Amino acid sequence: MELKECRLLVTPTSYGKNDPSLRTELLSLCGEVIFNDTGKPLRAAEVARLLPGIDGYIAGVDEITAEALMPADRLKVIARYGVGVDQVDLAAAKAHGIVVTNTPGANSVSVAELTIGLMLALARHIPEAVAATRGDAWPRLAGLSLRGKTVGLVGFGSIGREVAKRLAAFECKLLAYDPYANPDAARSLGAELVALPQLLAAADFVSLHLPVTPETRKLVDDVFLAQMKQGAYLANTARGELIDEDALVRNLASGHLRGAALDVLTQEPPPPDHPLLAMKQVLITPHSGAHADDAMNAMGRMAMAECLSVLQGQEPQYRVA
Repeated sequence: MELKECRLLVTPTSYGKNDPSLRTELLSLCGEVIFNDTGKPLRAAEVARLLPGIDGYIAGVDEITAEALMPADRLKVIARYGVGVDQVDLAAAKAHGIVVTNTPGANSVSVAELTIGLMLALARHIPEAVAATRGDAWPRLAGLSLRGKTVGLVGFGSIGREVAKRLAAFECKLLAYDPYANPDAARSLGAELVALPQLLAAADFVSLHLPVTPETRKLVDDVFLAQMKQGAYLANTARGELIDEDALVRNLASGHLRGAALDVLTQEPPPPDHPLLAMKQVLITPHSGAHADDAMNAMGRMAMAECLSVLQGQEPQYRVA
């Protein structure tokens, strides 16, 4: 297919914001490009309204359901700007003959850096200290040092490994749980692979780095949280669907957990009355793990390359389905 005959839909809210050439290149190469300038991911009904006549789709964290794909009369490829494809109905895409790709590794460092930033913010009460100082207070807040603490990484893929690399400088004890991890690779990064109950019982900080699958959805439930060390912290920069948020609220309210830092939630953005928003011991950021200059540039380049490859009849490098 000639690219000049193609119509593209590009929905990631940060696409080309750091590197405008990503947008100008697409506009010069393709016949028409429709960008999502709403500032938020698209719901299924919005996706369905935009897909008729679209040949290629560079997708953010939109709801790409079977219903959303029904009007896709020309769509050849969904190129995810990021790693997770849990928002894409892969079976429906396959039934329509649509190739699905992603951008593995592009945002690993960016998410790892945010993960450590959130751990430090929890441990040293940084947001609370800033707010108090701006309010004319001068509090003496007693924090925790990461040195000598045990950090448990639940999931030891690309992002988990990048977190481990950076935590080595903090002189932590690193535990990791991942049934598919290579023990030699873990040892080389100073992490000990252990069973999940052992990790939860020992870790002062538990950080989630798993994809959403039927096995991991709501993995963090009352049973999981009860196994965590009294007074531990939980961080999640992976996917909101990993956590049973009602269970998390209960365990924070009871004091079993000291605090939590969440870059992702089940519903994004959350409703104003979401109970986690009202809890002072919870830090919530707006799914910004990948929103750093190098990550956005890498995801944009990789997603564009994958999308255009499929449209030109070539096999993509990072095919998911």
